[in-house]
Parts: sequence; structure tokens; C-alpha cells
Amino acid sequence: MKIRLFFSASFLFLIILSTHAQELFLYKELDTTKLFVEVLYPEEMEEGQEYPAVVFFFGGGWVGGSREHFRPQATYFAKRGLVCFLVDYRTRSVHQTPPFESLKDAKSAIRFVRSHADQFHIDPDQIIAGGGSAGGHLAAATALVSGFNDEKDDLAISPIPNALLLFNPVIDNGPGGYGFERVGEAFKEFSPLHLIRKGAPPTLFLLGTKDNLVPVATAEYYKTVMEKVGSRCDLHLYQDQPHGFFNYRNFEFYEKTLLAADEFLQSLGYLSDQPKVKIE
Repeated sequence: MKIRLFFSASFLFLIILSTHAQELFLYKELDTTKLFVEVLYPEEMEEGQEYPAVVFFFGGGWVGGSREHFRPQATYFAKRGLVCFLVDYRTRSVHQTPPFESLKDAKSAIRFVRSHADQFHIDPDQIIAGGGSAGGHLAAATALVSGFNDEKDDLAISPIPNALLLFNPVIDNGPGGYGFERVGEAFKEFSPLHLIRKGAPPTLFLLGTKDNLVPVATAEYYKTVMEKVGSRCDLHLYQDQPHGFFNYRNFEFYEKTLLAADEFLQSLGYLSDQPKVKIE
């Protein structure tokens, strides 16, 4: 493995190159906190071509977790021809921060990816945000929440993704919803369910019917409101499945949700229907 450092006008990059076409970039530094985004590239990339990108945010209740969470999905989609990003963000257990700081970091990460589109060989207008549970919240919130921007970010760069892959996302943070005891009345500016508006990106919403954190009725209401504002929301319900059912350890539903995401991205023109790759 080779480690290389280089500078740009705004960032110090740490790149770790490996035989698996992966790179690690320092996208944000706050005092002693360093946040990285790991990039997984397609095995074969054509010179001068721009590729769609997918940015994954791990779950863990804004309390813990790591970018390893979505490595299986990112590995698959890199084989399918997407440039994939696995993102660090601040959490309570590691950084003693509230959920609001997690969202600031998620927005910073999208801005970082978009502002370095040429370097990553991606189309800045084909950025997909994905995540599970609290990571699903962050993905949706980058699209729908206008506040909670890091003051050091270049706010001229949009943090809004062009499509969303939401794996049992905790999108209701209001009274009775997930996390209200931590966000309080700020839910009005923080909860994606309460902030759906015209122009919301096309969304895939994947949920088990026995999820103890995200009621089916909440997901159905989210879909209804999305459609009322003229946005697409494909809701897939998985019978008798609990929260976190899509994770790799539950391979049957990992595969099913991965194929649903693949088909959704095909319908948007981000993936071709061929070639298929083996799901591992």
C-alpha cells in the first residue's frame, strides 16, 4: 500500500492507494477531528468519461458506526460502474456531538464530492446519496433540509443529491418520531418528513414491515407527500422484516434490497441493464 500527500487551494488530501482501486481523502478537519471519505472506483474506467456517483452514510443513531457499514453495497455498485464513496461523520460516542453536527458533515461530504467531480471522474449532476437508519436520515436531509450548513463550507456548492437510496431511514424526528428527545423543537428544521418540497430528488424507500423505529404508516405518508409535490418515491415493503434487515449479515434481504436499488438506478438511467455482476 502506498500513501501520498498533496495540497490543493482548500484541502490537504491523504490518499491511500491499493490494488482494489480505493482512495482515502481527508474531506474535513475540525481541531483534532479528521473526517475521511473513501472512494471505490469501477475496475475499468474510460479516459474522459464521467460516471454516476453514490455516497453512503452509515447507520447507528448518530451515536456510533463506521463507514464499513455500506462497504458490501459500495463494492457491488463499483463493479456495476458507479464511483462509490463511504463517508465518516461525527457521532456522539466518538466526538460527543449532537445529530446536528452529523448533518453538517454529511452536507460537507456531498459538497466535497461535487466540487471535486473532475478529480473523481464523476458527473456532478448524477450524485446519489444513500444510507441506512440514521444514515438514511442524513441522505434524505442533505436533499431536504436547508439549514445545518458548516460555516467553513463553500455554500455556493449544492449539497443536494440527484437521487436517494433510503434503507429504513429515520425520516420522522418530530414528537413520537425517532430522535425527538435529542433534537427537540429543532425537528421543524431537521426532520425530512416535515420538509418535503417541490423538486425533491427521486427516492427509493426500503422498509421492513416489523421495523420498530420506522412505522409503515410513516413511510406511506412520506411517499404520499412526495407524490403530492410531484416527486417520485418508490416504496418497497418487506414482510415481517425488522430494522436493519438489509444488512449484509441477513444475506437474503441484503440481496433483495441491492437488486431493488439496482433496478431503481437503471430506471433513472444511472445504470445499464447489462452487464450484471455477481452479488457477494
